[in-house]
Amino acid sequence: MTYELFYWPMIQGRGELVRLALEDAGARYVDVARLPESKGGGIAAMQKLMQAKKGIVPFAPPFLRAGKLLIAQTPNVLLYLAPRLGLVPANEAARLHAHQLALTALDVVNEAHDTHHPIATGLYYEDQKREAKMRAKSFITERIPKFLGYFERTLEQSSGNYLLGRTASYADLTVFQVLRGLDYAFPNGMKKVSRRIKKLRDLEARVANRPKLAAYLASERRIPFNEMGIFRFYPELDRP
Repeated sequence: MTYELFYWPMIQGRGELVRLALEDAGARYVDVARLPESKGGGIAAMQKLMQAKKGIVPFAPPFLRAGKLLIAQTPNVLLYLAPRLGLVPANEAARLHAHQLALTALDVVNEAHDTHHPIATGLYYEDQKREAKMRAKSFITERIPKFLGYFERTLEQSSGNYLLGRTASYADLTVFQVLRGLDYAFPNGMKKVSRRIKKLRDLEARVANRPKLAAYLASERRIPFNEMGIFRFYPELDRP
């Protein structure tokens, strides 16, 4: 099967969490909005599904078409893909644990977004800079250490080198992306916490060196972090 991923073509965003799973597994997929409209791609193809008058209509990207299924919401897409891509153990307890960890990592993603848009997504960052500075300070000093400390403890309690034990799961890929995003957006803030997350840093390197994922990360398919995405670098929000 060739999966069809629908997401904004200019950013990593939440869609990157789905891309990482597909790339790590070597799955066949098409990043539809990055195709030209002449080939049935572009943002218009994505919006057409979001404006459909019948069937299952996604609220927002990312969403995935798998045969006749149309699946929206990042954790929902990953929950569907993981067992099919070999990125989650077979037993129910482990699957629920992986989903729990991925949902917690996505909480970090949401809170990172709110550092530069603390009041309203409809306003420009420049319209809420004062509030953003307050939100970012709290995020760096309180929330990042709390979240990453939780994942560090999970690794300490693991029976292997990954969050769920000896085998990588989509939870590891999701936490990897969170670490890369935080390093981009808050390099000064991350310097302060990095010495306390040695196992997480080891996990990050281990995930980055997985052969298929390493090839993707070095390719043009990996969109660079930028100030249109969720993880944005504004120096005034990352004061040492």
